[in-house]
Amino acid sequence: MSEGYVDKAVELAAKYLASSSFAIALTGAGVSAESGIPTFRGKGGLWERYDPEEVATAEALRRNPELVWKLHVELMKIAFSARPNPAHAALAELEEVGVLKCVVTQNIDDLHRVAGSKCVVELHGNIKWVRCTSCTYRAKVKKPPEEVPPKCPVCGSLLRPDVVFFGEPLPESALRKAYDLCVKADVMLVVGTSAVVMPAGMLPHVVKEGGGRVIEVNLEPSAISPIADITILGKAGEVMPKIVAHVKKLLNR
Repeated sequence: MSEGYVDKAVELAAKYLASSSFAIALTGAGVSAESGIPTFRGKGGLWERYDPEEVATAEALRRNPELVWKLHVELMKIAFSARPNPAHAALAELEEVGVLKCVVTQNIDDLHRVAGSKCVVELHGNIKWVRCTSCTYRAKVKKPPEEVPPKCPVCGSLLRPDVVFFGEPLPESALRKAYDLCVKADVMLVVGTSAVVMPAGMLPHVVKEGGGRVIEVNLEPSAISPIADITILGKAGEVMPKIVAHVKKLLNR
């Protein structure tokens, strides 16, 4: 993709956003990769090193909680030490200037909130939260647990990371809110996701079917590219600040 084409696409994306009445974003692992958060799929992804059936299912947690928690403590350490990158900051800034209404994310690292985004819908949970496998206890932790596997302070049962494991449904409240946002949206930014994981991958189609525009920012074409009004190939941390700069210029901010 030539630099001139990217510049024109960035300008058009900014025009769509600046003139929108209800813009939202859908983000994936590509947004956080530049912060050092490992992706799950693709070259160098976690599933090259771990079998998800052994470390990321409810059955695996029951069978071998130490192994499951070993991976998730590793992810917690990375998430707690990671800092938001320019893509996270750009999305937070779009919300601050009143353009972006909410970020729907497949990421579990909490970096959108750390960057300053106020409206964040986490489809796959949050690695900084734990919940009990028996009672209703749920809490945000300040650091990874030292005891592995950790026990519930209320009932003594096994705690689990408050993330969605393979084979589990997405949290109903999060999915409903994401769908409602998509029904309202006239523009959706799809940033850093392959859009192959369902049902998150269907959300841009909801926007499109409702007459909204879809703007894609990704390293390579994705499952969403065929329906995207604009596809900008590049690093989210480089492309998003350019889009925001043009949006602010159009809004005289």
